[in-house]
Amino acid sequence: VQLVESGGGSVQAGGSLKLSCAASGFGFSVYGMMWVRQVPGSGFECISAIDSSGGNEAYIDSVLGRFVISRDNAKNTLWLQMNNLKPEDTAMYYCSNYETSGLGTQVTVSS
Repeated sequence: VQLVESGGGSVQAGGSLKLSCAASGFGFSVYGMMWVRQVPGSGFECISAIDSSGGNEAYIDSVLGRFVISRDNAKNTLWLQMNNLKPEDTAMYYCSNYETSGLGTQVTVSS
């Protein structure tokens, strides 16, 4: 099983980033997926999830209306479009199939 996140970077507040997660080694199309973030010194926070078909999405309140999770089962890829980024979104972002996660991609938002 391999999950590889990419797309992180440094942006100013109000900017946008699109994270990608390339999945391999498991039946991606039958797994629900989620994005998790971790701020240094804090625990992991599940910020968004999507079911196996992509028909149902969920978000925590702090990102609702700003972030959009999506997936393409034909490409074994998960995305997280992040708009109107805020300094409090600064964290390491991971994708997960509820069993494992990748190494993460860093998002840094400056004010």
